[in-house]
Order: sequence, then C-alpha cells, then structure tokens
Amino acid sequence: MTDEIPTDTLAETGNYVAWVSQEPDGERVFHLELGAVTLHFFQEEWDEVVTLIQNAGKAARAR
Repeated sequence: MTDEIPTDTLAETGNYVAWVSQEPDGERVFHLELGAVTLHFFQEEWDEVVTLIQNAGKAARAR
C-alpha cells in the first residue's frame, strides 16, 4: 500500500499552478499555488472561486 495521495495538475503558468488531490476519504481538494501562498478548497468552495474569477475577468474586459 502506498501513502501517496493522487494529484492532477489542472492548469499551470510560469508563476502559478492549480491542481487537485484525491484524499483518502474520497474528497477532492483543489489547490491554487500563487507564489509563496497555497490556497486549499473543497468542491463547493472551488466552484464559488471559479465563478468569482470568471466574473472578475468579464468585468475587467468590459472596462
């Protein structure tokens, strides 16, 4: 048995990474590495953050 938690990279730039891990209890946890800061989100939180970023992008382009 391995103690490694499966992970998948969702997206990556030169400075940032978004990735997901499959926790032993079956929960998926989403991670945003933003320089020296890493944010961790459960599914519902991740969905809300994705919506926030999409709406912020639309608002920024409209200006």
